[in-house]
Amino acid sequence: MTRRMRWVSLTVLVLAVLLVAVDATVLGLAVPYLTEDLEPTGTQLLWIGDAYSFVIAGLLVTMGSLGDRIGRKKLLLTGSVAFGALSVFAAYAATAETLILARALMGVAGATLMPATLALIRNIFPDPRERSLAIGIWGAMTSAGAAVGPVVGGFLLEHYWWGSVFLINLPVMVVLVVVGARTLPESKNPEPGPWDLPSVVLSMAGLLGVVYTIKEMAAHGPQPDSAVAAVVGVAGLTAFVVRQRGLEHPLLDMRLFRHRGFSTAVVADLLSVFGLAGVIFFLSQFLQMVQGRPPLEAGLAELPATAGAVVAGLLAGRAARRLSVRTVVAVGLAAMGLSLALLVPIGETTGYPLIGASLLILGVGAGFSFTVTADVILSSVPPKHAGSASAVSETAYELGAALGIAILGSVVTGVYRDFSTPAGVPPEAADAAHESLGGAVEAAEDLPARTGDALVDAAQLAFVDGFSTAAAAGAAVLLTAAAAAWFLLRGQRLADHADEDLSALH
Repeated sequence: MTRRMRWVSLTVLVLAVLLVAVDATVLGLAVPYLTEDLEPTGTQLLWIGDAYSFVIAGLLVTMGSLGDRIGRKKLLLTGSVAFGALSVFAAYAATAETLILARALMGVAGATLMPATLALIRNIFPDPRERSLAIGIWGAMTSAGAAVGPVVGGFLLEHYWWGSVFLINLPVMVVLVVVGARTLPESKNPEPGPWDLPSVVLSMAGLLGVVYTIKEMAAHGPQPDSAVAAVVGVAGLTAFVVRQRGLEHPLLDMRLFRHRGFSTAVVADLLSVFGLAGVIFFLSQFLQMVQGRPPLEAGLAELPATAGAVVAGLLAGRAARRLSVRTVVAVGLAAMGLSLALLVPIGETTGYPLIGASLLILGVGAGFSFTVTADVILSSVPPKHAGSASAVSETAYELGAALGIAILGSVVTGVYRDFSTPAGVPPEAADAAHESLGGAVEAAEDLPARTGDALVDAAQLAFVDGFSTAAAAGAAVLLTAAAAAWFLLRGQRLADHADEDLSALH
């Protein structure tokens, strides 16, 4: 493939990244409108936010291996068509349960897109320096999608109904399929071996069981269903690992995890997205329902995070070669921790300069850390196993996003629900108000003005307290991860020549 065609192919691949990133970020702005129309409970609201990411996390290993076998281009184009169709289904969902189902099915389609894009990059760019730049562009476009989602979504929400935020996927999908069918090269493992169905079932059961347990225990504490899910998840993953070690052609080569740099990069990848996704999701609600900003203004207010991530992502590969992998990743994680620490004293009247500065630092940190860890993961395998390695990277990404929303969200919800109901609020309105901040705003509309204002004020204060607590918890996690990355990534470097790429397997 000529150099020109490699970069044309990359342009098509980043459309798929935009497709998924836009959908993941646009939902935060739509929460107030979803709450008013579908009246979800607090738990349902969290499921609407993270069902998509949980399903993707459960299926990425399977889809990455499937792409290695049937062809990554074929998987990418098929998944793009399905993603577009399911976006329409989500747009016209009439109940919270239907929207949760639509988001879960979109997760199935989304699981075909992300590992296919990274795997194709691994094969299209054999030169490590070119590939680092390509991965930087891929990561930057992921961040750009995070910006396009809130801004375009904010515009749509001010003029149309909430379902319109899903329909913006359709034109991107059409361009991707039409152009990608003509320009993308096909690639797959020339000797894939037989498809092992028990491994597929075990990986899905294990990942879904574990993430369900984490979500439910964070939200409600130990419960019988979460205990059962924990047993199923741990047993499924244990059986999966044991089975992979005994197969001649495993679904996922477990030897990769013997490499300290690879394993540390996976964890750092997860934690980078954990902080970014969790904060952005709830900051969108803070900007709208506490500070009263319209959707478009709230979307524009989050642009510093995207700008920082785009610039840092493009510079990350060069910085890692000039300094070191551990320096760039550790500094990136520490910057994210600092940005969350800046949000701990946030209040209802906090000015935008502090919020904007925090978001800029958050984006820069995520751009450096996420881009370099993705490069480390992808460079650790030969091209024929690119789908499996990409799936590991994307599993970390999606699991981090889901856990960020679930765990930090559960902290917010746990603190929020403890606020005292003002005098004069009927029990039914009080119950609705304690489900979510959106529920409190809606319940207040049916109350006398003074009582309703008191209810909203109490709910907003409780939400801010919850957000502050979650920011402190996230800062602690990320600063600890930065220290760990500094020690565990010592000696790790990005390859300079193609023949260095297989070092992790020898």
